[in-house]
Amino acid sequence: MSLKYGLLGLLNYGSMTGYELGKAFNASLGFFWQGQTSQIYRELSAMERSGWLATKRVVQDGRPNKKLYAVTDEGKRALNEWLSDADGAIAEALCVRSAFLMRVFFAGELPREKAVSMLRAFREQCGKALGKLGDTPRTIAEYSAIVPDEGKNKYWRVVAMFGESFYRAELEWADKALSMLEDAQ
Repeated sequence: MSLKYGLLGLLNYGSMTGYELGKAFNASLGFFWQGQTSQIYRELSAMERSGWLATKRVVQDGRPNKKLYAVTDEGKRALNEWLSDADGAIAEALCVRSAFLMRVFFAGELPREKAVSMLRAFREQCGKALGKLGDTPRTIAEYSAIVPDEGKNKYWRVVAMFGESFYRAELEWADKALSMLEDAQ
């Protein structure tokens, strides 16, 4: 459901091709929302049919033609309505739903070494994810050049700050959990 609004939000900054949009989506929203290329194009088609997007075919010499997507006034209205109705999104954000945590909850059924190994793997992945966020300032600077509105890109930095805090909290939790389980030998 939110994928289309993420796409609308990005297109609200300016027209893009599907390829450019997918790249921008993954660079900016990929931390908290994933969109596969096929899903993105499916949503773009649906939004075009519903009048939220207009397209323009760009003819290129020596390369395939490309389709440029732009938000219509109707699409901007839909985005603003979605942004203004955050109550359900807040409740959803506060609800933790994690198959991994369910596995940890029942990990007492496993040999201790296997449970510890699972937590070590989780910790390693969190460290890698936190490392990927190191590219965020460069990405924000790149997109700030396209959308030079300090008021808007400040929100991008706020979300990046959440991502860093999120992964640091997960790393801290994993360290405490591993210490607790390793001390229980």
